[in-house]
Amino acid sequence: MKQRDLFLAFFRVGILGYGGGPSSIPLVHKEVVEKYKWMDSDEFGDILALGNALPGPIATKMAGYIGYRVGGFVGMINALAATMIPAIILMILLLTGLNSYKDEPWVRGMAEAVVPVVAVMLAVLTWDFIKKSGKSKLGWGWTAIALIGSLLLLQFLNLHPAILIFVLLLGALLKKDPAPAESKQSGGEQQ
Repeated sequence: MKQRDLFLAFFRVGILGYGGGPSSIPLVHKEVVEKYKWMDSDEFGDILALGNALPGPIATKMAGYIGYRVGGFVGMINALAATMIPAIILMILLLTGLNSYKDEPWVRGMAEAVVPVVAVMLAVLTWDFIKKSGKSKLGWGWTAIALIGSLLLLQFLNLHPAILIFVLLLGALLKKDPAPAESKQSGGEQQ
């Protein structure tokens, strides 16, 4: 049952993820977090951040890790195959057919129509992550600073996203949380 669900979840992502890896991320989130509840949004965000810091296509990295986590080695192979098979088949069929019609206006229009749909899907996922960050221990102030800082670094200083993700992950790993104030107070009351 789990292997079938894994295949169906990632097959849907593979068949509907037009526009490459970024457009498939909201679809993976929908399947993995909302539909099958294999993990929560925070875990998904961590996997997404780490996956973006590693080389290679994000859809296959996420499929491989989530498949392994849910169904072991067989689950990993299953999820990877389900993610790649639709793209392979559609590339062969569509490129063979569309190659003869590539100069037709309806073909160009079809390709251009995908862009705004992908933009909306990414915006919805981004807003979900912003809301979660603002409500987390990070708070709205630090969330705003991180958003503005990331925008400046990525868009205006042309910093590679992997470098930013790596630095943020490293900072989170090295950051020492202060001891909770409650434990110090309760320790003093007991003496």
